[in-house]
Amino acid sequence: MTGKAIQNKATYRLPTWYEKLGVVLSRLLLGGTFMFSGITKAVDPWGTAIKFGEYFQSFGFDFLQILTMPAAVLLAAIEFTVGVNLLLGNSWKKTTWAALLIMLFMTPLTLYLAIANPVSDCGCFGDALILTNWETFLKNILLLAAAIYLVYSRKVIFSVYSRSIQWFIGLLIFLFSLLISFVSLKHIPLLDFRPYKVGTNIQKGMTIPDGMPVDEFETTFIYEKNGKQKEFTVDNYPAEDSTWTFIDSKSKLIKEGYKAPIHDLVLINANGEDILPKVLADTSYTFLLIAPDLTKSNDANIDKINDLYDFCLEHGYPFYGVTSSTGDPVFEWRDNTGAEYPFLNSDETTLKTIIRPNPGLMILKDGNIIAKWNAADIPSESRIEEYITNPEMFPKNAERYRKAFWLFVVLFVILLSILLITERSVGAIVNRFFKRKKKTPTQADTINLHTKKDSIMRRKIVAGNWKMNKTLQEGMELAKELKAALAGKTVNCDVIVGTPFIHLANVAAEVEGSVINVSAQNCADKVSGAYTGEVSASMVASTGAKYVILGHSERRAYYGETNEMLKEKTLLALANGLTPIFCIGEVLEEREAEKHFEVVKTQIEESLFNLSAEDFGKIVLAYEPVWAIGTGKTATPAQAQEIHAFIRKTVAEKYGQEVADKTAILYGGSCNGANAKELFANPDVDGGLIGGASLTADAFMQIITAC
Repeated sequence: MTGKAIQNKATYRLPTWYEKLGVVLSRLLLGGTFMFSGITKAVDPWGTAIKFGEYFQSFGFDFLQILTMPAAVLLAAIEFTVGVNLLLGNSWKKTTWAALLIMLFMTPLTLYLAIANPVSDCGCFGDALILTNWETFLKNILLLAAAIYLVYSRKVIFSVYSRSIQWFIGLLIFLFSLLISFVSLKHIPLLDFRPYKVGTNIQKGMTIPDGMPVDEFETTFIYEKNGKQKEFTVDNYPAEDSTWTFIDSKSKLIKEGYKAPIHDLVLINANGEDILPKVLADTSYTFLLIAPDLTKSNDANIDKINDLYDFCLEHGYPFYGVTSSTGDPVFEWRDNTGAEYPFLNSDETTLKTIIRPNPGLMILKDGNIIAKWNAADIPSESRIEEYITNPEMFPKNAERYRKAFWLFVVLFVILLSILLITERSVGAIVNRFFKRKKKTPTQADTINLHTKKDSIMRRKIVAGNWKMNKTLQEGMELAKELKAALAGKTVNCDVIVGTPFIHLANVAAEVEGSVINVSAQNCADKVSGAYTGEVSASMVASTGAKYVILGHSERRAYYGETNEMLKEKTLLALANGLTPIFCIGEVLEEREAEKHFEVVKTQIEESLFNLSAEDFGKIVLAYEPVWAIGTGKTATPAQAQEIHAFIRKTVAEKYGQEVADKTAILYGGSCNGANAKELFANPDVDGGLIGGASLTADAFMQIITAC
């Protein structure tokens, strides 16, 4: 069997349970990780911007520092959108490829980070989950494997929303992430994962728990003797040898121990003293205006800050400005703002970790962080006094940011749920509002092919496929009932019954002289020979049958029939005077992946386009939406017309419009008496290949009458 044949066979092989499970697990892993990564960045865009700054500095791209915040917001939105789309099944082809491309970029990058260690951690989950660079690389290997598997198996993926509205859902997801980032930037992070979040006791955060390992250092001593220097360890330094002169000592970290969440905070006053212990021990309220870099601080709210300082002076509360800036920037800030409060110095990175805005306000009491605000959100003096009078209001203030986040999430989920329930009507409104008319390969062609009343008219066909049903006696009885029901009636369509092999000769004899024709359900791809159980095209023709069904989806799925095999069957059927009813169509996974046009075109091209125009004109095509066979689902009339018109256009491109206009194309989904008339009214739907409804004369007659 050729490689192409094997590939075609795989296209129609139904996915196994473990393949479906693999897709589900990959979706959850990749989509969940992307969503979590995106939302942790969206709630704290400052933190991601800081990490971008570290990257740009490490790679020598300092000129890109101006882009750190836009890059942070955009990356959060992209990751969150891709993650949620993966979980919902939106735009599978684009989404899975987007995830794969992101992982193809991130995986080599994190390998470099693990080896070179230019930054301490990648920052992929912000402060919510800090991984080492090697842990991040291993995580990305797993995610890359999941992305590759999803791209390969995307035809197995199901979507929650219909294709008409998926683009709009994706846009809403993207805008939701931008909204979270915007609110967090305007105020403070809606969810705070940092060691300095409200409610934290700083002293406790600095404490190493009992039993935890501490950093281990190796100390060496440098001594000099006779003009030569030598290093000694603690074990062998010449403590009692006065001929050696001590020069210096140095320590080297040889084993890293437990690092407390808060380990690098100091508050240095003008005298060079660290007053952090004093501040933490203060049982009163201490107000810290934190501005990591005064040269970049926003002074728009300086009047509010100065009023708050006056309030603190009046009530005896310590108030400090805390910054990493020294010298001229401090003097300029005082001159420009009229600030009279004392300044303390600390590390810039530490201050950016404490509070994201520049500047922002933090209030301490008994060493506990009880409140944080963006400078723009600092309450009025009366409001602060109300807080101090009612201390329980402080935690409620912090809680309101968390509640705002979860309110956004709940409202967003409700919106998505409403759109899921009303997606068809909402999709039509949205697409009309945005004038989004998706150009399919069929819409314009349908108009061009059927604008004239005098177009070539094709006779309708209603063909019944009994499949593996009815004993010989039952089949004969059904044939007699159908023959009697049609007797004396004017029928505007060709009527065909596709029976099992054992019925063919008997049923053909029974219906001879009536409007009913007989079809086999299959024939072999060999002329004759030692092929036990097979029935050749010549054998079928010898029974009196005029038609043969080829390429049915069940034959493709259960018996591995490939396009190459069906090419041989078609040639043999035509050579023996049979009219092939050639089936084409896609499974649900292929339609959800928007591959249905590609699938049916490939089936026609690889099985039938070797024929001459004359021979192709003898073919009847039957489109099967495999997802609508035996499931009770039916393609809408619009969907049926769209794909039928595309099939006719595909034929026209190969054999010309005249051949295409004469080719009958049947609909082979769950067609019944209730929906047949509407389906058959489409200009490119020339009848139906009927399954279950052909097993009783009454049901089959309803469809014939509708035609």
